[in-house]
Amino acid sequence: MGKKIFLASPHMSDEGYEREFVKDAFDKNWIAPLGENVDNFEKEISEYVNVKSAAALSAGTAAIHMALKALEIKENDIIFCQDLTFSATVNPILYEKATPVFIDSDYQTWNMDPVALRKAFEKYPNVKAVIVVHLYGNSANMDEIIKICNEYNVPLVEDAAESLGTTYKGKHTGTFGKYGIYSFNGNKIITTSGGGMLVSNDEEKIKKVRFWSTQARDKARYYQHSEIGYNYRMSNIVAGIGRGQLKVLNDRISKKQKIYDNYKEAFKGITDIEMIPEQENVRSNHWLSVITLNPNSKVKPIDIIEALEKENIESRHVWKPMHMQPIFEKYDFIKVKDNAVSEDLFERGICLPSDTKMTKEEQERVIKIIKNLF
Repeated sequence: MGKKIFLASPHMSDEGYEREFVKDAFDKNWIAPLGENVDNFEKEISEYVNVKSAAALSAGTAAIHMALKALEIKENDIIFCQDLTFSATVNPILYEKATPVFIDSDYQTWNMDPVALRKAFEKYPNVKAVIVVHLYGNSANMDEIIKICNEYNVPLVEDAAESLGTTYKGKHTGTFGKYGIYSFNGNKIITTSGGGMLVSNDEEKIKKVRFWSTQARDKARYYQHSEIGYNYRMSNIVAGIGRGQLKVLNDRISKKQKIYDNYKEAFKGITDIEMIPEQENVRSNHWLSVITLNPNSKVKPIDIIEALEKENIESRHVWKPMHMQPIFEKYDFIKVKDNAVSEDLFERGICLPSDTKMTKEEQERVIKIIKNLF
């Protein structure tokens, strides 16, 4: 059995940028939450994606929670949420005791279907927010989604946890809505080991988020609290890792593109395999390269997953849709057709190894195993 090939794992810079920023924090004995690295990481992310303000937090989930808090979401408020996603997109809705309504995807983007979104608005005209996801680095159809949200005057939150660096018509995902969130979890395109960022052009709201996420401590000579607070701020050490990682983000995007292109070229002769689509006017960060199998294929996703597993290679099913999750199955799900697109993609999809440390030879090993199944 060969060396383990990961789906996506942390990849520190060869130049050691991360060590320099972390060492600086140690040298200054500034390892607790907040500090120069936190301030500068917020500034550097803001400049990279071209927004006015950012709050560095403990996780992307915390960032979604703070976005909903900033939108003043209350108990029983209805929130439209993409169905094909990871549960972290939905959990903060329940933190605030609001009610999620799940929206199906389309095949062009794998993300929220504007037709289903409009259908949802017709059924629930008093919705308080929409959470769209840019899945696997693929941008949603932002023109249509924004148009519909504006028609109903409903704020948009972008879960761009998987799409840092992806652009839609030249504009970064995460910057179209009222709030955008990024994740720096260990498997993301850049990582701080754990952490997230909330971005917005509303500087006053971001200041408020920073206040809430440091336990909502009032400006007083003693500990005084007039609001509920959260322990959500990023540490100075973690932010130092993030600053170093940000320096190699564009290189990581280029490597992810090459990984995607290699798979696409290798599988073009197999009619039962289709790559996750690339869209016109979108530069995807290709966080994960994903394939779907023809419904009539004799080879099933589990066959590929198990064949790779036997050779110490990690792969994964596509996210299981939220409306199929035991904890969320009681909530409404809006789809356009009888057969849900999200269910179909889940049943036919496989996330392939997309680790930026993976060599071309290692990727060829993955490809050979898959090809042999056909």
